[in-house]
Amino acid sequence: MSGDKMEVEIAEEKMKGMEHSEQHYFKSYDHHGIHEEMLKDEVRTRSYMNAIVQNKHIFKDKVVLDVGCGTAILSMFAAKAGAKHVIGVDMSTIIFKAREIVEANGLSDKITLLQGKMEEVELPFPKVDIIISEWMGYFLLYESMLDTVLYARDTYLEKDGLIFPDKATIFFAGIEDGEYKDEKIGFWNDVYGFDYTPLKSTALSEPLVDTVDVKAVVTNPTPVLTLDLYTCTVADLAFNVNFQLDVKRDDFIHALVSWFDIDFTACHKPIRFSTGPHTKYTHWKQTVFYFEDVLTVQEGEHVQLNLDVRPNSKNRRDLDIRIAYDLEAQDPTRLAKGSSEYRMC
Repeated sequence: MSGDKMEVEIAEEKMKGMEHSEQHYFKSYDHHGIHEEMLKDEVRTRSYMNAIVQNKHIFKDKVVLDVGCGTAILSMFAAKAGAKHVIGVDMSTIIFKAREIVEANGLSDKITLLQGKMEEVELPFPKVDIIISEWMGYFLLYESMLDTVLYARDTYLEKDGLIFPDKATIFFAGIEDGEYKDEKIGFWNDVYGFDYTPLKSTALSEPLVDTVDVKAVVTNPTPVLTLDLYTCTVADLAFNVNFQLDVKRDDFIHALVSWFDIDFTACHKPIRFSTGPHTKYTHWKQTVFYFEDVLTVQEGEHVQLNLDVRPNSKNRRDLDIRIAYDLEAQDPTRLAKGSSEYRMC
């Protein structure tokens, strides 16, 4: 049996010992299709490339750790930027293809790829100078890979080491989306003459990952959470926050839309990219949370909201989200108050 084939079999045995949800998560990255989608996301890949390759003075002669390295594109950027050595770690069996890719590009002497969980592998260096990782999920926190990056930071990063990227911010805004809401939610009111409303609550509880037209945005965007990867902890990933949305035109609010921005602040020229409706498409798209009610709003009014986000108790990679809203309308007939619960799974 060849060495690679044996390693694949060992990796598959490791998977069998995991919970089903963990197996599903790691196996989803075994297939090349998901990596093709990410690599073709030019906003994502070019931002990382620019942050690394345009900062050779930072990477020169450094030991770099790539957490969740996938097909090793970030590892190869770091090697090209002059890193002394790059260690890539990934649980998915795509890492065996990544080794072939690294070899095909003549970088095997600069890059070591380890298959396994970050928390279990043994690195060839006791400490690293820089951590790079593309850990973001839908709604930033879905799939919870940030936990692994924070573990790597606390275990392996030198005291004055750097993290690429090192800042993430979640934003919310209100949107008018009546036509699509009716198509997605209202559909269940009458399905070929039958009442399917028991499925309506299920449909409402599932956030929609899709692209939102910037023209649909009715309020100013508001940041609700900023994570500094040098200081944040796993506990910070479960949070409760009050925020306000300021209405910028007379319209309806059928849903909230959320997105995130990512910053590489250690760069010579700081690099940022956004996944919002106001900018170029990314594979993360945006996340839409539909309300059961329709809010009728006027310019200058405010919607007060409370957002509660936490990992699901049975599957930490899923998210339980609760949003409470209170429209402070000038007209008492338009006052609206309520809350909705969602599950990202």
